[in-house]
Amino acid sequence: MEWLSVLPPLVAIIIVIWKKEVILALLTAVFTSEVLLASQHHNNVIFHAFIGSIERVIGVVSSAGNARILIFSLLIGALLAYVRDSGGVTATVEKLVNKGIAKSKRQVGALTMFTGLVIFIESNLSVLTAGILSRDLFDKFKMSRARLAYIIDSTSAPVCILVLLNGWGAYVLALLNNYELGQSSVSILWGSVAFNFYAIIALFMVVYTVVADRVHGPMKTAELALNTTEKTKETVETGDLSQCSSIAESAIPPTALQSTLSQKSAPQETLSQAILQEAMVPATKARFMLVPLLSMIFGMFYFMYWSGNGDITQGDGSKSVLYATCLGLAVSYFLLRFSNRFQHQELVEIGFKGIAELLPLVTIVLLSLTLGASLKELGTGYFIAGIVGEYLPLIFVVPMLFVAGAVISFSTGTSWGTFAILIPIGVPLIQALGLPPSLVIAAILGGGIFGDHCSPISDTTCVSAIASGCDLLEHVKTQMPYALFGGALTLVAYIIASIVMI
Repeated sequence: MEWLSVLPPLVAIIIVIWKKEVILALLTAVFTSEVLLASQHHNNVIFHAFIGSIERVIGVVSSAGNARILIFSLLIGALLAYVRDSGGVTATVEKLVNKGIAKSKRQVGALTMFTGLVIFIESNLSVLTAGILSRDLFDKFKMSRARLAYIIDSTSAPVCILVLLNGWGAYVLALLNNYELGQSSVSILWGSVAFNFYAIIALFMVVYTVVADRVHGPMKTAELALNTTEKTKETVETGDLSQCSSIAESAIPPTALQSTLSQKSAPQETLSQAILQEAMVPATKARFMLVPLLSMIFGMFYFMYWSGNGDITQGDGSKSVLYATCLGLAVSYFLLRFSNRFQHQELVEIGFKGIAELLPLVTIVLLSLTLGASLKELGTGYFIAGIVGEYLPLIFVVPMLFVAGAVISFSTGTSWGTFAILIPIGVPLIQALGLPPSLVIAAILGGGIFGDHCSPISDTTCVSAIASGCDLLEHVKTQMPYALFGGALTLVAYIIASIVMI
């Protein structure tokens, strides 16, 4: 029966690959998991699985931490709508370009990466801030949103798990404090930084992507498709329609092409009126984006300090990111309202429009959390962890802990849940076999992040897609080759380290 516990994540992955539909995949996986749970206690399995699925969703929403994540994800939609409709994003892009801070693809990529590195306090805030700041810059320099999603996703979690002066470090430290290991939990945790090969390799790959301005695999295909589309649009807008077919007419849907052509053939007086009307709109300001964003960043630091009773490493991440987002949203609202450009009712409509745009992705976050909760009760993670058997050759224990962490994180969509499952398994191996503590802990932490980077049901993956404005499945498809390459190098590194250290 235990082997059936891997069925729900397999169902999710198969449907995602087959139907390219994440919500259907997650719903089916949740129902499959609830069928397996119901079969252990009830005769009318389908009925109780149906009821169990609904109650599982209710249970997830009832959790304060999960509710904060969901509300945060919704409010981000309103904040994005405010900074976009106010023109603050456009003004910020122009200011950065004019000041020479972002005048090339490399500088834009470096700015995005630097933003993610600096905001190491919380991964979701890191992703969100870098995504909002860079979306229009990437568009301006014709870089794909898939590249943006990759950079912010592969910067946030790795830097959070390497710096450790945040909720991640406090969480892992709390797990380690339950054991006697002959040295302090703090020294073991800080010692794991040098051995967290996946996080280090992931950051180096981001640096390579930024400095070399090169992408590979499906991401290269996405960038070529974007450039083809842009070239076709430019050809249509300049009136040189003879090149459209040679560029690839399919790059723009027929309806969009017809719409563009009809706009080109519009009467001259109509175009003049449109230009005049646009000129009458008050000039926008970069502060409409930067002030709310900075309020959110500094608010996050303050709320981490406040919720940690003066110790920022003990702060509550889910509370702090929600409070900081609410602060940024309030600042944005009052900034726009008192600029005399928007009335209260307009701002309410803009906010709800932004929330509505993110509802599909927030639904995915909800179902991802639901599946994780169901799989936890089913025992999927513990079964997968059993792959690391006690009869493995000693030098393969650490590499297999990394693999187990990756598989659990990929299957359940949670790196923190992976840490909670594998640390209680890894620490007794340290005690019984005399393994280097920091090496073992690093393999578990790195495996959790590696699996998270590959997983289509990870809430971090969903938030990265939200922040960058990239399709979720495109983000997973374009990031996975990079993650797999980094994972393969990491596995080799752990084998070598085990040979040398054990």
